[in-house]
Amino acid sequence: MRLLVGMVAAGALLGLPACAPEPDPTPDPTPTAAPETPEPAAYDGPLHFVGDELDWFLLSADEIAAVVPGAAEFSEPSASLLQAADGFGATFDPETCGVFFLEASLGSIGARSITWQAENERQGRLSVLQFADEGQAERRMDDYVAASEQCATFTFDQSASSFDSAAIDEDDVRTVVGSIELGTPDSGFRHYFGIASVGNVLVEFWHSYTGDSVIDADAAARALQARAAQARDLLIGELTANPPATPTDPPAADAAAAWSDWAIGFDGVGPLRLGEDIDAAVATVPDADVSASEWPPDVRTLTNPDGSANLQVQAQEGGTAVATILAGKIALYGEPPVDGSGLPRAGAVGVGDPIESAMTAFPEGTSVRVVSAGLYFYEVSTREGRVMLFHTDRDITTPGAVVIGITAEDGTARREYTLDALRNQAGTVSP
Repeated sequence: MRLLVGMVAAGALLGLPACAPEPDPTPDPTPTAAPETPEPAAYDGPLHFVGDELDWFLLSADEIAAVVPGAAEFSEPSASLLQAADGFGATFDPETCGVFFLEASLGSIGARSITWQAENERQGRLSVLQFADEGQAERRMDDYVAASEQCATFTFDQSASSFDSAAIDEDDVRTVVGSIELGTPDSGFRHYFGIASVGNVLVEFWHSYTGDSVIDADAAARALQARAAQARDLLIGELTANPPATPTDPPAADAAAAWSDWAIGFDGVGPLRLGEDIDAAVATVPDADVSASEWPPDVRTLTNPDGSANLQVQAQEGGTAVATILAGKIALYGEPPVDGSGLPRAGAVGVGDPIESAMTAFPEGTSVRVVSAGLYFYEVSTREGRVMLFHTDRDITTPGAVVIGITAEDGTARREYTLDALRNQAGTVSP
């Protein structure tokens, strides 16, 4: 009986909730959508490639061989540049056509290159050339475009010559490719030539040829144009994700300190600032003995009070703004090396140090040899076109090469090798 009563009582308790009024249903809260993160606006500033970004323009060996007849035996890509001369030589009519033989690398501040050897011992190269700003590269490309329009036939030292070319202008990239014949076919001066431009970069290739070889100029132009457009897109993506920082003024240097305590940077040396009026800049160095050049450009040599160290400050051509500041020498030419103990340093790198120390401290630069002047240096630059050059007295790959001088330079003030600039300097064009 007790068990039966307990079961009835339990059943009654379990039935109570069923008798209670049901609560009003509460609607599920509407989930709040997470705020959308807006996509960053695409970068639309200057297209200034720098350092290893130049590698984006390089064509592979297979791509070059597909459009340049005879190209074979390719080198590895190299962060180096060989300049043969300083830009003077034969005459052309129209003189615009001389642009093909004016080294495209003159005035550049960085490079990447590939070379090759053809079966008949003819050589070729592809060079990616960085200039200090878009304007410098654009003005150079203007000359090549003009030459492609005016030089279907021309004379080279009074010999009949021709340039059979194709041109493309699209996607912010301009490209010209063709074959150049100087004089008769058996003269030996026959070359395939191509040039492309985007932002502050020129991409150039040369390939000497003989016989009945024929380049597909349209296909070669398309290859250069497509790779340059791809590099442009990569840079826009990079600078959209990582906008370039606004340059800030460097901390003020103690002008009264020993010169060895000053720093060499992309903006100047100690209290000496690139871009400043040369008179004002030189006046910031107390107690220095100053001598000036007798002929343009305006160069001031500063010697410290005890005569143990010199700095050379040079204004840009035709102006008064400081363009370069040199500590040490750019070449020895048989003279003894400079004692770097009293000179400023670029970070941990000073005059007298192995060149490898500069290449380690400032990577992504370019090794340069200028054959005509006997100059060797390693240069590294910023996106704003400022440059530091570490000079040596021998090829940088030679064991024992040391830094004999360090230059801070405003690359935007470099001499330009456009046809108009040459006309203004000499009254005629003689590339």
